[in-house]
Amino acid sequence: MSLIGYEIQPFTAQAYKSGAFVEVTDADIKGKWSVFFFYPADFTFVCPTELEDLQNEYANLKALGVEVYGVSTDTHFSHKAWADTSPAIGKIEYFLVGDQNHDLTKQFNNLREGVGLADRGTFVTDPSGTVQLVEVTPEGVGRNAAELVRKIKAAKYWQEHPGQVCPAKWEEGAETLAPSIDLVGKI
Repeated sequence: MSLIGYEIQPFTAQAYKSGAFVEVTDADIKGKWSVFFFYPADFTFVCPTELEDLQNEYANLKALGVEVYGVSTDTHFSHKAWADTSPAIGKIEYFLVGDQNHDLTKQFNNLREGVGLADRGTFVTDPSGTVQLVEVTPEGVGRNAAELVRKIKAAKYWQEHPGQVCPAKWEEGAETLAPSIDLVGKI
């Protein structure tokens, strides 16, 4: 079942960010684009490579008005310990959300039942809190943060320019399409 068009429901969670424990709620995501970047667990193998890659794109995402929430079923205490011991995780400036009760992970239908871990899932919400992009990969396949930035730019463009759509591999500044009967069979 696709979550495209799903509106985020109320939630409250504890997170680690910039050396402090902070509370994150659904109110924090309203009015801006947000990325919920789920990963299976702290102190693992593919996860730190993805989280570091996402940190490398964080300034670009912030410039687009996007906030990032890294989420696993670990606690916010575990996130701090990981940041204190891993050079890759120690660089992270975005929120690392603890979801040990699985509230967020279940809300995004991203929990591996019987295992208690989140799938490797990315969910992008628009300023109204509605899911616009979804990507889920198996545990052994890492994601590409630069491609995520490209997709967010396309989603934002599409929302801001009614009647236009972004074709495959669209990059900012490239031509878009205006769907019409005249294009049918000509692309």
